[in-house]
Amino acid sequence: MEDKSVRLDKWLWAVRIYKTRSDAADACRTNKVLVNGSYAKPSREVKPGDAITVKKMPVTYSFRVVELVSSRQPAKEVPRYAENVTPQEELDKLNIPKLSIFVQRDRGSGRPTKRERREIDSLMGELYSEDEDEQF
Repeated sequence: MEDKSVRLDKWLWAVRIYKTRSDAADACRTNKVLVNGSYAKPSREVKPGDAITVKKMPVTYSFRVVELVSSRQPAKEVPRYAENVTPQEELDKLNIPKLSIFVQRDRGSGRPTKRERREIDSLMGELYSEDEDEQF
């Protein structure tokens, strides 16, 4: 490509980090995209060698611009334009099972009794207090 730089939102869309260019622009505006460690507007020009960090919960992905591109590429061609340098510990966050609490009740048994309700509340209280302890 003869251009020396490409708009950030266009590049993010072209290498399939976001499905649409407007999604990429919105992510830039909401400070979910960093270029070389600083927040960037969608119109920011990227150059080969730039480090791009994208926050997509729960993972923060890191990419290095290898080559410039302004049109959407097939998935097989993406490594030619972007190198994924995301640390393994970030990728491991994708495999963490979601904590879900489901209290089993037999069908047709009606609403919980007052005693059962207290047991459920105490169980929930213990789980939420453990989560709060881990944050600090």
